[in-house]
Amino acid sequence: MSVATYLTIIRIFISPIFLVFYMEYAALGISGIVLPYILLFLLSVSELSDIFDGYFARRYNQVTDLGKILDPMADSISRISVFLTFTLPPVRLPMLLVFIFLYRDSVVGTLRTICALRGFALAARPSGKLKAVVQAIAAFCILILMIPYSMEYLSEHTLYVTSAWIVAAAGLYTLFSGIDYIYANREHILKLLIPRGRTDTHG
Repeated sequence: MSVATYLTIIRIFISPIFLVFYMEYAALGISGIVLPYILLFLLSVSELSDIFDGYFARRYNQVTDLGKILDPMADSISRISVFLTFTLPPVRLPMLLVFIFLYRDSVVGTLRTICALRGFALAARPSGKLKAVVQAIAAFCILILMIPYSMEYLSEHTLYVTSAWIVAAAGLYTLFSGIDYIYANREHILKLLIPRGRTDTHG
């Protein structure tokens, strides 16, 4: 268990905390005006942990097999959890948009795991790293929009429509990054279609 791994685990545990504060802020005695700032703080901690776990892993040679498994899992859990949370009032994101993130990460994660079991690794893509940045920016934009909404300067309808457009743009890039990942690793992925132990039966 390295420092990088602890930071990754922190990112995983922040996800349900974010959801609880978003849903139950009134029961926790938190005003609607304060809520966006708490959520911004939690999201900031989550994103900073993502930055620093990679930094510590490389800087202090703390790259571990556990970290290689946990880091992409934590990324998917943290960001998809945030967008799933936003499907609830007052943001009310369309669930279809969130499924783009879910399907992309599920397909890429499954391919990466299967290829690893077959003995070869799928190369990471710059588009995948930029995808994480785009999704983070989208989440921050929604939380910033919640500030004028909480002070009644922004209607719920405007919050919903603007948030949906922001996430739709992030969803389009997420879809592109998934296609780019599959295309760039197409040779390795095609190997999955060849059964192990297959031999040429032609004389």
